Amino acid sequence: MSKEARSGKIIVTIVLLAAIATAAVLGVAFYFSSSSIHSLLTENHKLNKAIRNLTDEQQIGFATLKSRSRNELGQVESLVRFVQTAPGNPDEVISEELFVVEGEVIHFDALIVKFGDEYVKDGKGRALYLWRRIYGDGEAPSEGAPIQKPGQAPERYSAITQSLRLKNQPVFWEAIWELANNPRQLSEYDIQAVFGNAIYTRMEPEKVYLFKISPTGQIYPEVLSYQ
Repeated sequence: MSKEARSGKIIVTIVLLAAIATAAVLGVAFYFSSSSIHSLLTENHKLNKAIRNLTDEQQIGFATLKSRSRNELGQVESLVRFVQTAPGNPDEVISEELFVVEGEVIHFDALIVKFGDEYVKDGKGRALYLWRRIYGDGEAPSEGAPIQKPGQAPERYSAITQSLRLKNQPVFWEAIWELANNPRQLSEYDIQAVFGNAIYTRMEPEKVYLFKISPTGQIYPEVLSYQ
């Protein structure tokens, strides 16, 4: 065998070994990640109790139009005040932000995560309502401004976060947010995401847009005038 052939064979062998090692590392990482979320969902009684303590929500926030103008390119821009309220107490403000959104029709994108009876085991499902982003009719959803960063622990559900050890908090919330990409990833635990939750409306001044929960668990806007 020539020197060149032997060198080529060695290089191929090294590449194959590197690929096998990389696959092994990724496999181990996936195993421990899956194992971690599995143990949290099946063995962490404090987490299970915190989720069972979630109450039925009727309102999860509201929005108002602060102003509307045209930018230097002549495009309509809306200044929107977005408020998140506490679970079970719509009068308690958890967070408040201002967003500059292109257009007059404003979209509010949410991720709804449902915990079925197989998980809560009391005959009554529970749900998390996670705000994802806000965008206008002149923007693609992917260009929207994030309301909550994926993977981040939402302020609205601090009781759930506090039921977890510090090292487990990102493990749980990253798995929950990942349901936006794979709605049935946690289906073996009777947990899954529900889509079709982009609420949109043409916002007008001197009106309050309340984000309500329907009997079927969907979000819809209720409009009140405060003139």
